[in-house]
Amino acid sequence: MSEWWTYTLSDFLLFSPRTYYRLLELYNLAVWPLQVVGVVVGLAAIALSLGSRGRLVSLSLALSWLWVAWAFHARHYAQINWAAPWFAAAFAIQAAALLTLGTIAGRLHFRVERDARTWLAMGLAAIAVAGYPLVAPLAGHGWASAETFGLTPDPTALATVALVSQVRGNVRWLLLALPLAWCAIAAATLWAMESPTAVLPTLLGLAGALVASGRSRSDALRSAS
Repeated sequence: MSEWWTYTLSDFLLFSPRTYYRLLELYNLAVWPLQVVGVVVGLAAIALSLGSRGRLVSLSLALSWLWVAWAFHARHYAQINWAAPWFAAAFAIQAAALLTLGTIAGRLHFRVERDARTWLAMGLAAIAVAGYPLVAPLAGHGWASAETFGLTPDPTALATVALVSQVRGNVRWLLLALPLAWCAIAAATLWAMESPTAVLPTLLGLAGALVASGRSRSDALRSAS
């Protein structure tokens, strides 16, 4: 038996890259034309966050996470990954948290100042919503396997990190825990598949976390002054 340190992430991958991208193709075919709806909802959430419409933003995000939990993880990804039902449960929990804390309790208060952190966060959200569908064709996988906000987990989690980083108060971190965890899982999966796109969830997720940390420091300074 080989020593444990000789294993790599690829040794734990439950499917081949070809199987994964074929799954994305079949999923996109099954849900078409909801990809258009996903992009529109994502862009609307960005605009609503700039208008500090927290309840509507959280509702948009909650519905997106719930759809990914059911349609992607439970119905499709579970066919090739035994962990997918657990991912579906985590995404459903995130949807419930967004719905409860944001839409019902109204605790998602977005900052109205237009500073550098705000525009960086909005830029990251725009990349996740409008730019992520371009990743697959640019990486040579074709449009059929494109990943879209509200329909697939990676852009949904990344956009959520970017938007929630602008929320005031400690509720920000309650709603960032699962999206950031998914960014790590996504990066590890893509790395195991030897995909150059593994850098995207890593960098975008890290950037969103740094913006959120900067907001926390600003809140602490305001409270101390």
